[in-house]
Amino acid sequence: MARLEQITALVLAAGLAIPSYWFFWSMAGGGGYEKREIKTIPPLTEIKESKQSP
Repeated sequence: MARLEQITALVLAAGLAIPSYWFFWSMAGGGGYEKREIKTIPPLTEIKESKQSP
């Protein structure tokens, strides 16, 4: 009987973990390196020039 309880616990844990994992990554944007953008920061000289103009 203990063996049946262990199998049931594993099935239940997997049944809860898989949708939870899928939901988390769908809300987080899916992750993945190919979807990430490289954000460029303007050089300090451009920032200074934009502040000096009217």
